[in-house]
Amino acid sequence: MNTEELIKIEDDYFINTFTRQPVVLDHGDGVRVTDIDGNEYLDMFAGIAVNALGHNHPKLVKAIQDQAEKLIHISSIYYNEPALIYAKKLIDRTAFDRIFYANSGAEANEGAIKLAVKYTGKSEVISTVDSFHGRTIVTLAATGHEEYHEPFKAVLPKGFINVPYNDIDAIKDAITENTAAIIVEPIQGEGGVHVPDADYLKQIEEICHERDIVFIVDEVQTGFGRCGTLFAHELFGVKPDIMTMAKGIGGGVPMGGILATEKVASAFVPGDHGTTFGGGPLVCAAANAILDTFDEENILDNVNEVGEYFIEELKKLDKEVIKDVRGKGLMVGVELTKPGAEYVDKLREAGFLINCTSGNVLRFVPPLIISKAEIDEFVKALDEQL
Repeated sequence: MNTEELIKIEDDYFINTFTRQPVVLDHGDGVRVTDIDGNEYLDMFAGIAVNALGHNHPKLVKAIQDQAEKLIHISSIYYNEPALIYAKKLIDRTAFDRIFYANSGAEANEGAIKLAVKYTGKSEVISTVDSFHGRTIVTLAATGHEEYHEPFKAVLPKGFINVPYNDIDAIKDAITENTAAIIVEPIQGEGGVHVPDADYLKQIEEICHERDIVFIVDEVQTGFGRCGTLFAHELFGVKPDIMTMAKGIGGGVPMGGILATEKVASAFVPGDHGTTFGGGPLVCAAANAILDTFDEENILDNVNEVGEYFIEELKKLDKEVIKDVRGKGLMVGVELTKPGAEYVDKLREAGFLINCTSGNVLRFVPPLIISKAEIDEFVKALDEQL
C-alpha cells in the first residue's frame, strides 16, 4: 500500500485525536528514519524524547530479542529477573529508596499524586501554568493548560491549583492546610522548554520540607540523560520525595515508573495501587540495556558536549526571526517571533523531523547519540528555512 492509502485507513477507522505529519515511517538507523517511499529524515524529535539511543541500536535490539524468546509478559503476580535487576541499578544511582513500575508518564504521574494524597491525607495539589503531566482525568487536572481542561471541566477532580511557573511567591500564596503535594517539571517541555531560575526548585524543596508537603518532580521528558544528567533535578541540587519517569527509560518500548523515598513510599500497602503490564520482563530487559549503554558509550558526556555546541550554533542564527534559544543538554527550544508550524512542514520536506509547541517554539529533542556533524547538518537547514 502507498502512503495515501495507508493514511486513508486512519481517516476511516481511527478515533480522531491526533494531527499527524503526512509521513508513514518504515525503519530507522541511528538518528535517521526512512519512510515507506524511501525518503530519509534526520530525526530531531526522537518520538517525543523517547528514542534515547536512536533507532535500531544493536544492544537494545538484542536485549529485546533475547528476552522475547524467554518471557514477554507474566503480570505483577510473579517476580521477574530483569525488573529486579533494573530496580537495584536505578535505585543505587539515585537518592530514592523505592520504585513502582508503570507503562507511561501519565500513569506514573497519576500514581505519584495518589501516593502523595495517601501519605498526607490531604486533598490539594499545586502544579504550574504551561505544565504537562498527562491526559488522564487526574493528570489533565494537574496539567496547566486551560484549553485542555475546557471540554472536560464537568468531570475534572477538584483540588488542583495551577500557578505561574518559576514564581516561588505564587506557590507560597497557593499553599493551604490541605496541600498534599507540589508537582513540577524541572524544565518545562510541552510548555515551551522553559528553564527555571537556579534556586527555584531548591526553594520549593525547602517549602515542602517545612510544611510536610510532598515534593514531586515530573521527569517524564527531562529524565534519562535528556538534560545532561541522569535526571534533570540533579542540575539544581534537590532531593524530591517522589520522581516520575517514562519516555527515554524504555528507549521506545512503553515504560514508566515512580521513584520515592522510603518515608513516603511506605504509605502504600498491598491493594492501594497496582498494574498488569508495569515492570514486565520485556520492557525491563530493554531498560537494563539502555542504562548499561549509557555507561559503556558515555552517553551523558555526548549529551553535554553536543548539547552545548547545538545551543551555541543556534544562537548564531537570524536574530530577527529568533526571539530566544534555551534549554539544557539535548532538550532545546527556539522561540520565534512568528508562528512555528510552517517550519515543521518546511523542514520535513527538506528531510528533518522537528516539533513546534506553544505556537511559536521549535522543540528539538533528538536521540542522545547525535553527533556535532549531524547538528551542523540540521542547523544549516534550519538557517536556510529561517
